Amino acid sequence: MSEQHTDVSSMGEFGLIHHLTKNIDIQNVSTILGVGDDAAVIDHFGKQTVITTDLLLEGVHFDLSYTPLKHLGYKSVVVNVSDIYAMNAIPTQITLSIGLSNRFSLEALEEFYEGVYAACDQYGVDLVGGDTCTSKKGFVISVTAIGEVAPDKYVKRSGAKKGDLLCCTGDLGAAYVGLLFLEREKRIFLESPGVQPDLEGEAYVIGRLLKPEARKDIIQFLADSDIQPTSMMDISDGLSSEILHICEQSGVGCQIYEEKIPVSEDMKAAAYKFEIDPTACALSGGEDYELLFTLPQSEYDKLVLNEQISVIGYMTEASEGAHIITKGGNKHAITAQGWNAFKNR
Repeated sequence: MSEQHTDVSSMGEFGLIHHLTKNIDIQNVSTILGVGDDAAVIDHFGKQTVITTDLLLEGVHFDLSYTPLKHLGYKSVVVNVSDIYAMNAIPTQITLSIGLSNRFSLEALEEFYEGVYAACDQYGVDLVGGDTCTSKKGFVISVTAIGEVAPDKYVKRSGAKKGDLLCCTGDLGAAYVGLLFLEREKRIFLESPGVQPDLEGEAYVIGRLLKPEARKDIIQFLADSDIQPTSMMDISDGLSSEILHICEQSGVGCQIYEEKIPVSEDMKAAAYKFEIDPTACALSGGEDYELLFTLPQSEYDKLVLNEQISVIGYMTEASEGAHIITKGGNKHAITAQGWNAFKNR
């Protein structure tokens, strides 16, 4: 972080917004008018508009003792565009509002916005507005993302049918294990400030927490392959919770197989260091920002072309409930033990 420390209050609200947004480069033709007026103007030219919003609170969603501000800016955008992709839509614009205390310098905010702009660039979205305000306690971040989708191509959580395949992308559980490492090192540091952090070899799991990516590539693959999922959502609260959401909203049950759940070797090795089961991390961890979706079995041959997609089970009658078959062949009910926004982990 820069050594310089410019007091934000010396700039005034409009001066600060102008300073942080002066280099915005518009990327979408749908952005008619961006930052600088009373409101933005967007025209999606006959496509349907998808809108989502997320609140990120210091001490609840992130800890600045181990979260670099640039990574936090990047992640603030990613968690929102992930929700747009989960609707089978393409993100096009965001607004960003922040509440900050006087402990944040202009240089710190520039670092945060550097991450925001890096994510906007990565996902092709325009920052078109927002607000800044004083916060008495902690850093508050609110992002609204706007996207577009061809009429009737959006995908809800409620369309899964009996017999559909249940699929997920990437690998699961790594972000949770990354959090365990960072929390452990924070505790050690608070007890013994002179001790150097020991995160050797854990770059993958820590990166999955601090700098997640949304699955733009999968939405592109589905479009190119002419695959229309019957239901979809992103995995932010843990696989088990998200599966139960789809089952409940679609009025179906499911059966998944432990051996089919995608986990990385890095996550497995890291989980064993904490003496916890990698499958439990994948089921209950959260913050993976992968996609969970269902589709007809007739689409299976198209799926195998993409190694980033795993078929983990299939949907059943609602009366059969939601179950997991373990590697040992035992059958257990799936329970939601993931992240709860109104409880601590």
